[in-house]
Amino acid sequence: MAFSFFKKKDKADQSGAASGKTQYYKLNVREVIRETADAISIVFDNPESGKLQYKAGQFLTLIEEIDGKSVRRAYSLCSSPYVDEYPAVTIKRVEGGLMSNYLNDNAKAGKMMEIMEPMGNFTTEFAADRKRHLIMFAGGSGITPMMAILQSLLTQEPQSIVSLIYANRNEHSIIFKDKIASLQAQYEGRMHVHHVLDEAPMNWQGASGLLNPEMLKELFRLIPDWGMEHTTYLMCGPEGMMANVETILAGLDIPRDKVFKESFVSGTLNKENKESKKESGNHTVKIIYDGEEYEISVSPDSTILETALDEGIDLPFSCQSGLCTACRGKCLSGKVKMDEEEGLSDAELEEGYVLTCVGHPQSDDVVIEIG
Repeated sequence: MAFSFFKKKDKADQSGAASGKTQYYKLNVREVIRETADAISIVFDNPESGKLQYKAGQFLTLIEEIDGKSVRRAYSLCSSPYVDEYPAVTIKRVEGGLMSNYLNDNAKAGKMMEIMEPMGNFTTEFAADRKRHLIMFAGGSGITPMMAILQSLLTQEPQSIVSLIYANRNEHSIIFKDKIASLQAQYEGRMHVHHVLDEAPMNWQGASGLLNPEMLKELFRLIPDWGMEHTTYLMCGPEGMMANVETILAGLDIPRDKVFKESFVSGTLNKENKESKKESGNHTVKIIYDGEEYEISVSPDSTILETALDEGIDLPFSCQSGLCTACRGKCLSGKVKMDEEEGLSDAELEEGYVLTCVGHPQSDDVVIEIG
């Protein structure tokens, strides 16, 4: 997952837990809900210490042993901390998806699973006196964080509204179809929903095909216009869909600072970055983590995180693609080149933050503080 931040803030406060060493929990699977033929929601019991603290739009990293190997994957919470008693994530089966396919086949109530503390900045603060319009573009499983955010908005901000444009392959692939319809009826006039199907049946009354400028202009005519000052645009889904929506919104002269997105997969690595790695030799990196200092020698074809894990240093990580930012650290000295920078805000980059899972040292004086 990559994050262009809905609310830009210091990631040291990105979870409900105190800053410092990453927290891990063992949670019992309370229920497994079959959402569609290829998607499930896993509902967890809360930790013994009390209710899990998280923000709407954040994600959990699930840790599971598959074929003798520890595998970590990040999945967005579909639950709202204001509405739902128990935290839940939604997992869609994907081609070649090791964890997603394993859990779709094997997750059962009563199973204990290890998770990392909630993380992520695709979120916002809610206040009863706020009045705003969130326009959401979701594709497939990209509906997951949107469900958490829209439920929170509807319950916590009685003067705000939400418009959801949700694209899917067909009717059977619409995750949360009944729940979305129920919320739309419950919050009539405040929740506007428009489904878009690639494969629409003959009697389909909604939009069909791929989102294009003409379709989007028509959809915009069907949803309230609260003016640019009170409107924010969110997107989560396949990279192609989000790139298309970004281009369309730009063509409508919607400012970039009004548009925020959440990615579940990394983009194409920058060719220039990859070539620069090959020109570098091994470099020594000092890592400061949990009160300890470690020195590692990182080769050009390895990342800082990979090398640290090979050396037995248990650093926090999740996606290993520069998306989730669980591995974020502050570079105190030296130079680090990253394959992927989308997960960090401009302010964080200026402050020297780096992602160790896609970071390559470019000098021998690199010092990184994690946490």
